[in-house]
Amino acid sequence: MDNFKGYRVTDKGAAGFEEFQLDDLDPGDVVVRVSHSTVNYKDALAATGKGRILLKPSLIGGIDLAGTVESSTDARFKPGDQVLSTGHDLGVKHHGGYAEYARLPADWVIKIPPGLSAWDAMAFGTAGFTAGLAILRMEQNGLRPANGPVIVDGATGGVGSIAIAALARRGYEVVALTGKSAESGYLKGLGAKEIKLRSELDLAKIRPLEKATWAGAVDNLGGEVLSWICASMKINGTVASIGLAASPKLEATVMPFILRGVSLLGINSNDAPTRAQHEEVWQRLSEDVRHEQLKGLARTIRFEELPKVFDDFIASKIRGRIVIEIR
Repeated sequence: MDNFKGYRVTDKGAAGFEEFQLDDLDPGDVVVRVSHSTVNYKDALAATGKGRILLKPSLIGGIDLAGTVESSTDARFKPGDQVLSTGHDLGVKHHGGYAEYARLPADWVIKIPPGLSAWDAMAFGTAGFTAGLAILRMEQNGLRPANGPVIVDGATGGVGSIAIAALARRGYEVVALTGKSAESGYLKGLGAKEIKLRSELDLAKIRPLEKATWAGAVDNLGGEVLSWICASMKINGTVASIGLAASPKLEATVMPFILRGVSLLGINSNDAPTRAQHEEVWQRLSEDVRHEQLKGLARTIRFEELPKVFDDFIASKIRGRIVIEIR
């Protein structure tokens, strides 16, 4: 096999394109010819050195990928299969998706559901899988459309955008919480019934119990917003804690949990889900978000343009998803 291009990141924040050979890749059962990858906040933290993401001094970045099986020693996959991979140690401890080829353990590889292309799979990517897993876990915890409205914060980000679209398609009344008033049209196009601005919240005076409003919540921010959400949940409400874009802290009392029966679910999409959960979430995503919506919330860039977008992620200037066309 000829040399191929990959994008290396280091634990010091340095990054750049290099030439690789198949022997440079980590061991694995399945060799994938990568057609698409994507950019997640975690990727931006790693590539810019703004976060301690890597578990080795350097590697090919990218925490997800989609493409075609080139070869496989595992009977579950054969050359030509359309596959994807998200989470596990990809782009953290194992060479990731920012290269024309990847070699992966078979247990990390999922066949792309019928009806989805490789581009679709990466328009979802890790962010979409995280949103889908959150909804699955919340519904397993009793969330139903009849219970009441569901609030989604960090609404214009990748997880938020896909969560809004999927929840709306499943019949929920979705309220989008955002700091970007100019994005109201975008959020309503995804299915949000109401737009709530963060500037409307008095986060300096959060009471142990606020007005019981939300049956469910998808939280990407953490910090004071999550504290307010917990205090504002209805009886037996369910909160999915996904991110810490605002803060890793949570200052709250136990009152929402013991007086209203609120559940706070931690969503770890990296290595907690079983293979069955992975497959179920991907099947649900393929049914819950229309292709037209994916096209509206994701834009495509060439592989060579990858270095230009990381700083915009850190500065919260990205709306929705970015798909990288590797080939």
